[in-house]
Amino acid sequence: MEVRLAERTVDPKLLEMLVCPLTRGRLRYDGKMQELVSEQAGLAFPIRDGIPIMLIDEARVLDAGAPAVQENRS
Repeated sequence: MEVRLAERTVDPKLLEMLVCPLTRGRLRYDGKMQELVSEQAGLAFPIRDGIPIMLIDEARVLDAGAPAVQENRS
């Protein structure tokens, strides 16, 4: 028996307003991965329970060639 989870969606109006917190550039919505991707910063910000988590510390680095992100972790 196959169980399919409903893919959560984010309000399109919210997506239009959000920008990358590092570069202030546009974000691309990846519904399959549930992330907002900043190509310019090389980061992917997670979406949890329909809420974009726009914290640099929570972002996933896209690849090794991405710009360096300063760590502010205590």
